[in-house]
Amino acid sequence: MPRYLTMIRIDETNAPAEGPGEELMQRMGELLEEMTKAGVLLDTAGLTPSAQGKRVHYEKGAISVTDGPFTESKEVVGGYALIQAKDEAEALEWTKRFLRVHGPEWTVTSEVREIMAG
Repeated sequence: MPRYLTMIRIDETNAPAEGPGEELMQRMGELLEEMTKAGVLLDTAGLTPSAQGKRVHYEKGAISVTDGPFTESKEVVGGYALIQAKDEAEALEWTKRFLRVHGPEWTVTSEVREIMAG
């Protein structure tokens, strides 16, 4: 079965200042439990804010490190899910369900990419 990496992108300037609330975390937990029982969810986690991150860039033999936050980026990866689905359509359906647990105060985009075998 193919595996897919779902990268959850958020606009940190537009996200609720208090972060995910208790109700969202409960809905998220219920969905993640369902995905685990269905054998779809392999791993998932949220990420710390970009202000706590670093970017490492390689160009023309030189490496540079930039401290967050990354002001040139409107959206940052806020979390990920590694899922195993029978095909892309199933991976997209689970991803849509994941996005729907967020309330209207969130703007969330998810990039779904199949992991290359081998």
